Amino acid sequence: MLVPVHNINGEVVAERELPDAIFGLDPNEDLMHQALVRQLANARLGTHNTKTRGEVHGGGRKPWRQKGLGRARHGSTRSPIWRGGGIVFGPKPRRYTQSLTKKMLRAAVRSALSVKARAGEITLVEGLSPETPRTRQLVETLGKLGVGDNVLVAVHEANPNLSLAARNLPRVQIIQAGYLNVRDLLKHDRLLLTLGALEAVEKWLDPARPRKAEVEA
Repeated sequence: MLVPVHNINGEVVAERELPDAIFGLDPNEDLMHQALVRQLANARLGTHNTKTRGEVHGGGRKPWRQKGLGRARHGSTRSPIWRGGGIVFGPKPRRYTQSLTKKMLRAAVRSALSVKARAGEITLVEGLSPETPRTRQLVETLGKLGVGDNVLVAVHEANPNLSLAARNLPRVQIIQAGYLNVRDLLKHDRLLLTLGALEAVEKWLDPARPRKAEVEA
């Protein structure tokens, strides 16, 4: 798959072939869904907490005697049926963490990239390193590249000026190539890749590339 390479002025200066092993696969929707659910679950803090009748303050004294008043018997005003009482089966702090192997995560990202490539939603740019953190300058550059205002920009390494320039753009996200994930890829309409980021993606996601554990073995 040949994709044109643009400069920051939107002019086509070259062409780059995207490897089919990463960008030309039949998407595995089940695996993508599993990776997305895992990512959303791992983002949950799980700090919610409700108090049981034994944890609510007060209620140590029996509100009235057991018999003789014609009222229902109660032993504490902190009972769950009382206003201000404890909560029955309420949420407690817990972990929502789910695990997925690195091999499956890489395969899920490859599927998401293949979806973007098949839809023609990937744009390549030579470089994107503004000298000043100017939001207006970044908006003009994105307009020249024709990627719209809902775009995921993948760069090779952290760029403070670029991150500051995009901070006021709610639908523009800057991400390092090594942190690409299914959620961000599917959330944005376009993927803007610098050539450095593309090389990092190819190095990270190439299924034929031996991994560290395999080399040591």
